[in-house]
Amino acid sequence: MYCRLAPLALLLIAPAALAHAILIDSTPAPLAHIPAGPLNLVFRYNSRIDAARSKLTLKHPDQTTTRLTLQPAPTQDVLKTTLTLTPGAYVAAWQVLATDGHITRGTVPFTVDPN
Repeated sequence: MYCRLAPLALLLIAPAALAHAILIDSTPAPLAHIPAGPLNLVFRYNSRIDAARSKLTLKHPDQTTTRLTLQPAPTQDVLKTTLTLTPGAYVAAWQVLATDGHITRGTVPFTVDPN
């Protein structure tokens, strides 16, 4: 009997696991080396997110942290902003609220190289 219920249980659990917004692409990519200057910081997720309740922060080489102002994105699965960076090691931290109410978080470390 348990063997017959296992497939049903998987069907009930799978939608919950897929509900979280997962980072699928970022600019810059994790551990990337990019040139100093203007940067379009873009994070794309596997599902729609509530940008008004999501956030991006940037940890600078001196360990200070700045909350970044988000810009309007072309689609509802993207967070983006533009900033100018000097050389050093940075960590972009993201927190998004998927439209189904689940919050996910993560970080993308990258290095800005001198020109």
